[in-house]
Amino acid sequence: MALAAANSYLSILVSYLEKMNIYILNIRSVVLIIPTLFLMLNACRKDMPELERPTDYPGGNFEEVFETFWNGMNNNYVFWDIDTTDWDQVYRRYQPIFATMNINDTADIRRSYTYFRTMTNGLVDSHYRLRFRSTILQDSATISPASRRMQQREDFRNPISPNYFLNTLPLRDLDSGASRALVNEPNGSQYFAVSGTISEGIVYLYFNVFDLKRLYESSAANTASYKEVFDNFFTRTLGEEQPRGIIIDVRNNGGGNLADLDFLLGRMISSPLHFGYTKSKLSNNRLDYTPWAPAHVNPATDAKQITSPIVLLADRYSASMSEITALAIQAMPNGHFVGERTWGAMGPLTGNATYNAGQFVTAFMSEVYTSSLQIKALDDRNYEGIGISPDVMVTVNTESLATGRDAQLEAAIQLINRQ
Repeated sequence: MALAAANSYLSILVSYLEKMNIYILNIRSVVLIIPTLFLMLNACRKDMPELERPTDYPGGNFEEVFETFWNGMNNNYVFWDIDTTDWDQVYRRYQPIFATMNINDTADIRRSYTYFRTMTNGLVDSHYRLRFRSTILQDSATISPASRRMQQREDFRNPISPNYFLNTLPLRDLDSGASRALVNEPNGSQYFAVSGTISEGIVYLYFNVFDLKRLYESSAANTASYKEVFDNFFTRTLGEEQPRGIIIDVRNNGGGNLADLDFLLGRMISSPLHFGYTKSKLSNNRLDYTPWAPAHVNPATDAKQITSPIVLLADRYSASMSEITALAIQAMPNGHFVGERTWGAMGPLTGNATYNAGQFVTAFMSEVYTSSLQIKALDDRNYEGIGISPDVMVTVNTESLATGRDAQLEAAIQLINRQ
């Protein structure tokens, strides 16, 4: 009975992932280990574990609000084996405080915001953020430990202006014939991309969000120019004669859809590219994890093996899928990473319905945004909260950018010229 339940659960999981277009880096690698994993689990468990959801808890008073949040984090947070936060000490310290607070008191609601910010300040998950349902807290900033740490850096700088990538760089640095696209969607999302050539035969690509596959395959009229940008890039990259080099620019790119890893890099390889490992939670037990599963980029059906240098440009505001792409490019024999150490938000995200880990909501919180998986690199290190180091370190100088010099782009071109 237990094995049948496991197989049924597996079928539902795989079906869900395929329908939602969630690939978890390499769904084939993950799925291969799941049957064995369930057999191992059934050797010591008669039944599948009953998973607790934060939405199963009430939130009628602040004691319940705290219990819901604490248990949700205790069950769903995927980094407890590397995080230095003492979550049990958090309970001992704050549970008595919340038990005395009045959920109908404006001052107590505002106090709760300060407590939640303090409780989560040291969390290693650099995706992590909290948002609240209360109208009293609508003027309060989203709680983001990683953003707060960034702002407290001695060398803090603001992100490069998006206008630089869409207008300044293409007109100043790219050859004539560059392709640009700007897509505004009804929900307020804005996507833009640029492709072209630079310095006699180097192909350049920039995009601000990883949602490439969806936009490329969309039939909406406003995405036609976006498709043209990528057709321009793929034609120049995958033609009969290989380019002298390729620059993929993900500076300021905060990440997005995991399916884009195969969509973009999968066209440039002829066999699966192993670049790291992933794992997630198995049960409500804080330290109960799946085994590490290999993560691959999978070649597309029309892929062409690129042997020219492929250079990723990234900076401290490159996060999530930008960082996973950095890991993948660094795993290529012809891959290089130029720029700054990245943000450090490595863990992929999916809905809480897929795993007993990751983002959730409560009666008091409209969003507890946290990773569903851990990822580690081929060197067996987890770079969550740390970021990926470039092969060639070149810091962003916003004053130089304003006067017409992009030192990171220059370094990428120089690296290609030396190959």
